[in-house]
Amino acid sequence: MAFNVPAKSFVAISDLHPNTAHPNIVGVIIGKTDVKGFPDRKNIGSERYTFSFTIKDCPDHFINVSSWGREDYIRALSESFRIGDCVVIENPLVVTKDTEKEERYSPSTPSFYRLLVSENHSTVRRCSDIEADAMLLSLLHLPIKDPQDYYSLGDIVANGQSLDGKVINILAAVRSIGEPKYFTTADRRKGQRCEVKLFDETVSSFLLICWDNEAIQLVQTWIPRETVLFLADVRISFDSFRNSMIATVISKTIITTNPDTKEANLLFSYVREFVEFGGLDEQEEQTGDQVNLDSIVDVYTVQQVKLRAQENLDRSDPIFGITFAFITALNLDSSISKLIRNRCAWCKFAINEESNTCVNVACSGSGKPVDVITTFDLLVGLTDHTGTLQSCNLSGNVAEKTLGCTVDDFVCLAESQKTSLKWRFLLERCKIYLKILPSPNSRTGLRVNVLSCTLADPEEVSQSLSVLGM
Repeated sequence: MAFNVPAKSFVAISDLHPNTAHPNIVGVIIGKTDVKGFPDRKNIGSERYTFSFTIKDCPDHFINVSSWGREDYIRALSESFRIGDCVVIENPLVVTKDTEKEERYSPSTPSFYRLLVSENHSTVRRCSDIEADAMLLSLLHLPIKDPQDYYSLGDIVANGQSLDGKVINILAAVRSIGEPKYFTTADRRKGQRCEVKLFDETVSSFLLICWDNEAIQLVQTWIPRETVLFLADVRISFDSFRNSMIATVISKTIITTNPDTKEANLLFSYVREFVEFGGLDEQEEQTGDQVNLDSIVDVYTVQQVKLRAQENLDRSDPIFGITFAFITALNLDSSISKLIRNRCAWCKFAINEESNTCVNVACSGSGKPVDVITTFDLLVGLTDHTGTLQSCNLSGNVAEKTLGCTVDDFVCLAESQKTSLKWRFLLERCKIYLKILPSPNSRTGLRVNVLSCTLADPEEVSQSLSVLGM
C-alpha cells in the first residue's frame, strides 16, 4: 500500500512483533475511549490516567493501542486526534496481549499484540489532510466483523430477553439523534449520555445509548434518515422502564459509518425510498414521541408560523414551535369513517381497505395482507388574532392524549358524549406544539402536525403574548 505521508519505513500491523525495533505505524483511528483516572498504587493519593484507541492499516488488520501517564499528558494526547483521523505512531512498545483479559473490555483484534505509547519514548501525530491517504480513509467504511454476521432489529425484538446481556453486531440506519445530556455523579465525576433511535426494514424505532464522550462526538457526524451503521460488539439489555430491548455502546464497540458492503447498500436503498415516500413522517404523526417537547421553546402567532414556513420552502427540515391558539374546527361528531383510519401496524401508513394491504411501497408488508391498527385521524383548525391554520393533523397517540380516550373508548361513546368532548376544546385557547413542513401538494402549501395539545394556562398565555409584543 502506498502512503502520502513523509517518506519513512512504516511497519505493517500484520508484521509487528515484540522484537521489532523502533517501529513506526501509520493507520486510521476506528475506535477510541474516553480518558479515565485510576488510583496510583505506587503513589498513594494520586491517580494515573489512561485511554486507548484502535488503529487500522489495511482491510484485515487492526490493533489496540493504549497509553498511561500524567493527566496533562494523557488528556493532551487524547485531544490531539479523533475517530476517523489518520495518525502516525512512532516508537510504541509492542507487547503480547492477554487475549482473554484484553478482549473482555477492548475491541477484538486479529493481532496477537497490542501497542503501548509512553510519554518519554513514543509520539502520536495526526496526519494532515494532504498526508492522509485515500486508501486509509476508505478503511473507515469496512466493518471489522463479517458483514453478514449481524442481527436485524427485528431479530433482537423477536429474541427478546434471551439476548439480555449479550454482545452482538447490528446493521441499522439512524432515525433520530437526541441532545446529549450532561450530569455529575455522586463521586463528582462528570458524565454524559446520548440516545440515538435506529430503524431498519423490520423495526421502526430501536434505542441505542452512548455514554462515552468519544462515541457521542462520533454520533454528531451522523445524518438522521440517511446514515447506515454497522455496530460491532454492542451490548443488548432489557430496559424495564421502557419495557423493551435496547443497545448500548461499550468499550469493545467499533462503529462503522456507512459501510461499503452489499448488505449496507441494500439497507441504504430501502432507507432512501422509505424516507422519500414519507414513511417516517407518517410514523411520527402517529406516535408523537420522536420529538422532545422540552427542546421546543419558540413561541409564534399563526401569522408568524406562516411567514416562517414561507421562508423555509426550499428546505426539507421541519419548523418546530409553540402557538397559543383557539381550536375553531374539531368535528368529533362526524361519521366514524372521517375520524378513524386503519393503518399498517409496522409502518403506520394507511391501508387499502378493500384488499387490507399496505399502500407503502417501501414497507416490508407492501402488497400483502398486514396486521392493522386503528388510529385517530383528525383535522383541526387553529386560530388566533393574526389568522387561522386550517386542516392541521391531530392523529395517533397525540390525539388520544389530547382527548383523554383511546379509539376503542371513543367508538363506544354516545353521540351526546362525543359532542360534549368536542366542546371541551372547541373555541378554547390551547397550548399547541407544532411541526410544520412545506407540502407543495396541499392546498395551503403546508403540512402542520400537532405534537401536543392541552388547554392553556391563562397566566402563561399572558406572559407569552407580552414577550411577542401583543
